Amino acid sequence: MSEPRQILVTSALPYANGSIHLGHMLEYIQTDMWVRFQKLRGNQCIYVCADDAHGSAIMLRAEKEGITPEQLIANVQAEHSSDFADFLVDFDNFHSTHSEENRELSSLIYSRLRDAGHIATRSVTQYFDPEKGMFLADRFIKGTCPKCAAEDQYGDNCEKCGATYAPTELKNPKSAISGATPVLRDSQHFFFKLPDFQAMLQQWTRSGTLQDAVANKLAEWLDSGLQEWDISRDAPYFGFEIPGEPGKYFYVWLDAPIGYMASFKNLCARRPELDFDAFWNEGSKAELYHFIGKDIVNFHALFWPAMLEGAGFRKPTAVNVHGYLTVNGAKMSKSRGTFIKARTYLDHLQPEYLRYYYAAKLGRGVDDLDLNLEDFVQKVNSDLVGKVVNIASRCAGFIHKGNEGVMVSGDAAPELTEAFLAAAPSIAEAYEGRDFGRAMREIMALADRANAWIADKAPWSLAKQEGKQDEVQAICAQGINLFRQLVIFLKPVLPLLAADAEAFLNVAPLTWNDHQSRLENHQLNPFKALMSRIEPAKVEAMVAASKEDLLAAEAKAPAGNGELTKDPLSAEIEFDTFAAVDLRVALIVKAEAVPGADKLLQLTLDIGDERRNVFSGIKSAYPDPSKLEGRLTMMVANLKPRKMRFGVSEGMVMAAGPGGEEIYLLSPDSGAKPGQRIK
Repeated sequence: MSEPRQILVTSALPYANGSIHLGHMLEYIQTDMWVRFQKLRGNQCIYVCADDAHGSAIMLRAEKEGITPEQLIANVQAEHSSDFADFLVDFDNFHSTHSEENRELSSLIYSRLRDAGHIATRSVTQYFDPEKGMFLADRFIKGTCPKCAAEDQYGDNCEKCGATYAPTELKNPKSAISGATPVLRDSQHFFFKLPDFQAMLQQWTRSGTLQDAVANKLAEWLDSGLQEWDISRDAPYFGFEIPGEPGKYFYVWLDAPIGYMASFKNLCARRPELDFDAFWNEGSKAELYHFIGKDIVNFHALFWPAMLEGAGFRKPTAVNVHGYLTVNGAKMSKSRGTFIKARTYLDHLQPEYLRYYYAAKLGRGVDDLDLNLEDFVQKVNSDLVGKVVNIASRCAGFIHKGNEGVMVSGDAAPELTEAFLAAAPSIAEAYEGRDFGRAMREIMALADRANAWIADKAPWSLAKQEGKQDEVQAICAQGINLFRQLVIFLKPVLPLLAADAEAFLNVAPLTWNDHQSRLENHQLNPFKALMSRIEPAKVEAMVAASKEDLLAAEAKAPAGNGELTKDPLSAEIEFDTFAAVDLRVALIVKAEAVPGADKLLQLTLDIGDERRNVFSGIKSAYPDPSKLEGRLTMMVANLKPRKMRFGVSEGMVMAAGPGGEEIYLLSPDSGAKPGQRIK
């Protein structure tokens, strides 16, 4: 038997400036299931995390609430810890980036990078709020869009026309903090020389540490040439001061990933059997895995490994990236009640319902996951209550009534016993590879076979016949043994169900290897309901409560603070604005994949009097783009041309769908001709 593995696992650090919602929980549940599987297999697997507790946003929120930043992050950490615990996310340590361990490690890594020549300094010109006495990040500047003249837009992009620009291009800029007109000032900034690590990153990102789609995306940055990374911010700023540089602070993203190391170091001080150096020093034999969302890939797969390399620490074994969460096929929406906080969910529903649904939908890739609330109710009720728990509830009563709760020995269905044993390696492989959806499908297929066998044997009918009691006991003992196998396979996903099942089965906490054994002549404890069905009314109440959360937040928030923005899908526009859109019928003359782009197709469109070149992110739905050629679709013809890395896009084709393979180009009715305007 191989030696147990040494594994350190992290999830991305939640920002200590707000509540945890179900989108966040996708990552922590995914990570927790993987960690629980490793522990169930007998490996040493340590799971650490921390609150990301630095930055201007935290400083300003604390000031608004009339408390210190330290008080704010302590309050938020207590809330986060409670939410995670109630969702059965079992961290070995949940720490904070505002810790002495993180200060020391951040200073150490910076000093090593500086001494090795990987830090540069130069003057930067940026907006300064003369009333607040601070430099302004892009999100703290508002003004009139230089492209479309929309007012009240942020300093880096326009929510109305989608344009991106430098803050200095904004017209009539104002500080979103004080309302003052900002002025331009120069300041000395510190930069991490990321280009020094170009060759290493090109090799590392293609070494199997990342999913192919992620490596392909990073190749776009690497191929265009890496830029130096600004790692400093000026006082006032809530964070760590750069050693030897008064008034200069580490940018939050410099010390945030170092928080993984700091949380583990804090744990090592309380658990002497753990050796920090054995996990983090260069050449470490331990495994290190980060679970993150696809929005922060550049920080974790470019900046972070480069920092570790430059400072003489080991790099991650793998960075596991997941997609976003949608609800009912759309972006989470406060106005529709689908922007659901973790605590709001827990007030209405059991945590394991969501853990199972996420597991059933999660694959190895970076595709978005949709929480369809109707499907959620149906799937949990069908799989967990109707299949898994149903086996125990069908069989337990006959064993207690007919044999005082003692399971008889013998194997009433050797072919089923063998099938369950044979399935274990494949299920384990799926768990190991984070293909939770496949694992759940294979487990439920076993549950279906067990239920079909019990239904075929019909112990409830046999129990009414003279001389059939031994057969009834043999059938039901087999059913309980099969149920026990399913519980072992599901334990990483459903730890509470497993604990309740262990109490009923009258056994010690089950491990993965226990699936190889059976219970024979074994005393059961009285059976109690292990899981109840989801009532749709409770889901409806949760959605209603989420809308109430929004109303309460809007009532509490001062006007114009920019913290709550309207749901774009519920925003109204004037008719004249809509009428200005030039919708045309377009003939797809040519369609081809874009080399180096994982989502884009390049379309040549005939709109009657001219041809247009359009890039469209629909490759996942049309892997063979040639099949689009000759088809009519609809396009926005008066969209301002947009310069992209692959060329200029001269319009936009119209499509609908939740994403991935489910994207559908809109087509006009038959008889339409290229160039016709759509009224």
